[in-house]
Amino acid sequence: MCVPVLNKHKPWIETSYHGVITENTDVVLLDPPLVALDKDAPIPYAGEICAFNIHGLEAPFEAVVLNGTSGEGQLRARGLVDCELQKEYTFIIQAHDCGSGPGGTEGKKSHKAVVHIQVNDVNEFAPVFREPQYRAAVTEGKIYDSILQVEATDQDCSPQYSQICNYQITTTSTPFAIDRNGNIRNTEKLSYDRQQQYEIQVTAWDCGQKRALHSVPVRIDVKPVCKPGWQGWNKRVDYEPGTGSKQLFPKMHLETCGGPLSSVRTTVELQTSHIGKGCDRETYSEKSLQKLCGASSGSTDLLPAPSAATNWTASLVTDSGRDSDLIFRFDGRQAAKIPDWVVPQNLTDQFTIATWMKHGPSPGLRAEKETLLCNSDKTEMNRHHYSLYVHNCRLVFLLRRDFTQVDTFRPAEFHWKLEQICDKEWHYYVINVEFPVVTLYVDGVTYDPYLVTDDWPIHPSQIDVQLTVGACWQGGEVTKPRFTQYFRGSLSGLTIRPGKIESQKVISCLQACKEGLDINSLESLDKNIKFHFNPAQSILVMEGEDLENMNAAVRKVSYINSRQFPTPGIRRLHISTAVQCFGEDTCITIPDIDAVVMVLQPSEPRITISGVERLSHAASDFRASGGIVLFQDLHIISTVTRAETTVHHTAHRPGVMEEIIHNLDYCDVLVLGEELNPEQESLQLQRSALLGKHLDATNSTSGMSIYGVDSMSNYEQVIRQVRYYNWQPGQLTERRFRLTCSELNGRYTSNEFNLEVGVLHSSEAGEHISHMVAPPQYMQVVHHPSMIHDLYPSHSSGVPSAATVVIVMCIAALVVVVVLGIYRIHLTHQQEVKLAESAKESDVSWDDSALTITVNPME
Repeated sequence: MCVPVLNKHKPWIETSYHGVITENTDVVLLDPPLVALDKDAPIPYAGEICAFNIHGLEAPFEAVVLNGTSGEGQLRARGLVDCELQKEYTFIIQAHDCGSGPGGTEGKKSHKAVVHIQVNDVNEFAPVFREPQYRAAVTEGKIYDSILQVEATDQDCSPQYSQICNYQITTTSTPFAIDRNGNIRNTEKLSYDRQQQYEIQVTAWDCGQKRALHSVPVRIDVKPVCKPGWQGWNKRVDYEPGTGSKQLFPKMHLETCGGPLSSVRTTVELQTSHIGKGCDRETYSEKSLQKLCGASSGSTDLLPAPSAATNWTASLVTDSGRDSDLIFRFDGRQAAKIPDWVVPQNLTDQFTIATWMKHGPSPGLRAEKETLLCNSDKTEMNRHHYSLYVHNCRLVFLLRRDFTQVDTFRPAEFHWKLEQICDKEWHYYVINVEFPVVTLYVDGVTYDPYLVTDDWPIHPSQIDVQLTVGACWQGGEVTKPRFTQYFRGSLSGLTIRPGKIESQKVISCLQACKEGLDINSLESLDKNIKFHFNPAQSILVMEGEDLENMNAAVRKVSYINSRQFPTPGIRRLHISTAVQCFGEDTCITIPDIDAVVMVLQPSEPRITISGVERLSHAASDFRASGGIVLFQDLHIISTVTRAETTVHHTAHRPGVMEEIIHNLDYCDVLVLGEELNPEQESLQLQRSALLGKHLDATNSTSGMSIYGVDSMSNYEQVIRQVRYYNWQPGQLTERRFRLTCSELNGRYTSNEFNLEVGVLHSSEAGEHISHMVAPPQYMQVVHHPSMIHDLYPSHSSGVPSAATVVIVMCIAALVVVVVLGIYRIHLTHQQEVKLAESAKESDVSWDDSALTITVNPME
């Protein structure tokens, strides 16, 4: 019997398929869809699709039948697909029908179809730079197209996600830029002096806009081009006061970049114009300086500090904010009349005018005359007898003589044209007149006039003259007398000395500078180096042919400040260099150098006055010829706190006290309370006490001032001889005085030492009480209130016997008679001698009151 074949046909599928799968997913999108057709349909089994078989076991895919009847299938990944491992797959697929029965026997296969699957990329990875850091070097002054190239990579498989689309510099405010290929360039010329190294951060993005997780550091070094100039110097040099000479440029050398030189000229300039009058001088008063320098006496200060006696400068503008003498500023509107009693009318044929002046160019093309000092007719006429003025940066001294026996032309105007007159710096001007010769000194250097104009002498007249400072007085030929020819600038220490001219030695001393440039170990300087200092030693010029010798010479340049307490602050240094080359028109240019010397704060002295703070005297002592010696036990010392040098003490002891010796410039004894009544009391000091010392004294009802630059021991000696007199001590219970001392015009002042002088009034009833129980009559020493009870003996200390009392009284009476006799005979001859002797005695002075018996008020 013949059985019919139920499964006649093979399934049919497409010949090729193209699929896409996104990595990390499992569904494949096929084109065309996976569908198998069988002509045996709708016969069960034979017309149904039971499986899709994949040939190629390495392919991580499987095909499943979704619907056997319709033949639909699906292609899936067996695990996660990674594009970075494999981007595409190709394999063979076949469809199987279900055969002729449930058992699947006699099943048929379709033809083999090719399946090609592409794996789609996901942007999983961020860019990563190939190097952990990048470094490059550039030469200053050049613009580079590319200094270096940075490169980042991305592990994603697709071009979109694996390519780097952008680089960026994340560091702000840098002179660099980067392009899309990672090339870094500079946007401006770099300078080694300004910055020697740059470090920038760079990041990257892939084309899917994923940014690198870590930026990469890029370091760019700037190399200097060889530039001619000084190298190896510091912009600031600290100077410790009291250390003498200090080298300014110990490691400096001149770089010439191999250029051939024939000579080098270096100028070092120390600029100190900000300090007072242009230099760190000992800032004592002009009078004290004149005494120190041995100047002739008789000098008159025309610009003193305003006071009751010197009130003509009260209306002028002063600048006392500097560590120096008082400075007067004139702006073309101020002037002062000098009273007639200050300077004599006739200066004679010899006299000196001196002043410090700071002056700049006058405004306008045809500048007015600017008068420093003028002596003109007070009324009626307008004749200038002598004057000192500035006109168009020329200094002119006018001197018109009166008619004498000879009626001839005389030198009348002396002209000097100098740069200093208009350089806005302080200079010291001295005009020495030894008629008909007039000499000008500027900062100690002599200048002869370039022009001398002769004129007829002035006709004598009875018209009074007016001396003025800062302008000229026009008293005649105008409807209203007024000032004219005002000065614009600053003046200080304007003095006039009639009858005598000053020596060059004194003039040099008066303007001498305490700070300046110096050369260390001058003997080791090469003989081929020529050097020259200006008089103030603020400018040093050195010249030589050999570069190494010049370098060695410049290293020896030092700064020195011989002041004990220099003015702290900045001193500017300016160095200019000129180089000559062998036979070349163009030569190398050396840039100028600007540096500073920083003078540190000196250890400030603490001036301490000590001694007896309370005196008690019998009333009769105040009337005696010796008076009361006020400061017999006076001591003046000065200490500074020095930094502790040993390291292990530093934490515990910040400094140690050290006694130092220096000068004082004034000590004032001030009367506290009511002023002295000149009719019954006074402070006195013998002139002989000042002999051989640089000291003077002034006296008034408010106290005594001892002044002048001198040692502390000389001040001690003089102050110990100050005496107080009172001719009516009965009306006095006590007097109080205050003593203060100063160094450097009050820059450093002492403590206020207060002294109380008490009067022990005699009692008639108790006049015969034993002298033994009375306190020491001449001086009652009380250092401190707590010591008072020790100075007055109590009853328990022992009372002398009656015999002793009688003997002492007899001796006392006899001595009193003898002394009174001697005193009355020799009073007129011996007073001066007694004053001198009593000043020398450190013990009790004796005079007719020495045996006055005083009742102890504490008994």
